[in-house]
Amino acid sequence: MDPVIVAGAGPVGLALSLALAAQGVPAVVLDEGTGADEQRPARTAILRPDTAALVARLGCTTLGDEGTHWTGWRLMRRKQLMRELPLGGENGAPAPLHIPQHALTRGLRDAIADQELVRLATGSRLDSLEQDERGVTVHTRGPGATWWRGSHLVGCDGARSTVRKLLNIRFPGRTAVERHAVAALRVELPWPDEALLHRQPPWPSGGEEVSARPLADSVWRLDWLLPARGELVTPDALVTRLRDTLAGWCGETPPYELLDTGVYTLHHRLARRWRVGRAFLAGDAAHLLGAVGTQGLDEGLRDVANLAWKIAEDWHRGATETLLDSYQAERRTAVASRLRAADQSLPILRGGSGLRTYMPGARGHDTLLADGHLGHGPLGAPPSYPHSPLAPPYAEAQTAVGTPPGAPVTDVLVMAPDGTTARLRDRLWRGRLLVVLVAPGTGVWDRRHWVSAGVMPRLAAAVKALPVRAELLVTEAYPGAAAHCVLLVRPDGHLVTAFGGVRPADLYAAADAARGGAPSVSSRTSGPPTTDRTVNIN
Repeated sequence: MDPVIVAGAGPVGLALSLALAAQGVPAVVLDEGTGADEQRPARTAILRPDTAALVARLGCTTLGDEGTHWTGWRLMRRKQLMRELPLGGENGAPAPLHIPQHALTRGLRDAIADQELVRLATGSRLDSLEQDERGVTVHTRGPGATWWRGSHLVGCDGARSTVRKLLNIRFPGRTAVERHAVAALRVELPWPDEALLHRQPPWPSGGEEVSARPLADSVWRLDWLLPARGELVTPDALVTRLRDTLAGWCGETPPYELLDTGVYTLHHRLARRWRVGRAFLAGDAAHLLGAVGTQGLDEGLRDVANLAWKIAEDWHRGATETLLDSYQAERRTAVASRLRAADQSLPILRGGSGLRTYMPGARGHDTLLADGHLGHGPLGAPPSYPHSPLAPPYAEAQTAVGTPPGAPVTDVLVMAPDGTTARLRDRLWRGRLLVVLVAPGTGVWDRRHWVSAGVMPRLAAAVKALPVRAELLVTEAYPGAAAHCVLLVRPDGHLVTAFGGVRPADLYAAADAARGGAPSVSSRTSGPPTTDRTVNIN
């Protein structure tokens, strides 16, 4: 059986290969480079709780060692503290994880080194591709120029994606939405482990906005917002900005060690199509964003969560066009909404206070900035797919819970029929639907009693009869759910629907809708046969 070909060995491509392997699907990652990532301390990644949990679940071990969860968020304007928000802990909002991108990439590469189903092919630049009904053939140039055969191809090869160009997909959008000067330095600042956004700082070189975001070992990343089309920032000018900023925050310039600097420009673009036959786009190959604190890598990892289980379903059992097309329908819509929110926020945040007066209902500057930087609201919260083509038909037994259909489920404690307990998130990403029964008091019963009591035998039989692989779990409580409520959860953690009680026929129909319907005989035979377990990644 042919592996999935992943073009691009950045965090998105590496994470996708690991997510596929976790579901028993082999992958070949085509890496243009040598496999050694350049260490750039000023190039960092901010992961929201959902994407950080995904990366950790895939086996990346560098998050705890080199990543930092912020303990607070501060917003200042001129000389005043406008907002202070605790993060993490029992009473704080969820804390983003800040990590150097080379450390994140290294952690994912280390996880691949322990994964037999993933092959990393360095020095392999893709330059042509062909498709047929059974798979994709690509050619790479380099020291080991060769042809590769795969069941699917996913272009995770960045903003200048070769895969996207070979598929002749347009990539329209806006150029130079924001420009930033960046510095990474080791220094002691007055707010250990707290992130700061300072608008209109009162020193001459401060510009319109500067942020400070902590990393491990007293390292900070500082970003200065620059005019969209301004003059080049010289090293001397950047050092002047740095010293003035540190003096403004600390009273005088403290000792510091400058580790890295740079200037980067943010663009907003969205590919017209994310799927052509058996070829897909993900990450920066499909979308570019990043203004007002939005995070492109976050969205790339959400692409991974959405796409991996759908390709795995097609690889193992064959899938309908509805399931494969749902990747574009869900993810492109979600990213388009994020870009639209950012574009609507920019005039409010950058256009002066006068514009806001003419926009009834416009959210405050502080809230918009916190949303983008902390991952809340339209600018940063995990996406929902309320209008997904995988939504089940209406059934009278459907009931409302604290999570609307299409939204990510709450991470509650669950118990499997064998008596083991885990977090709900820990049961995801295995290519199976989750059927969760809300049964108060289960935790105090002996397993041999509750597993054969009440509705459990009937529900277990219904789960066994579903048209897709599914796992039965039990939880004592779920937000907004009554006793004996049954939740159906997708492999990527989004709620399909909930039922008020055990309804085998309705549960079957919902599970069938979640897989995009039954694949036709032709789609099952055009993909890899389910009985052939031979894997070829050579």
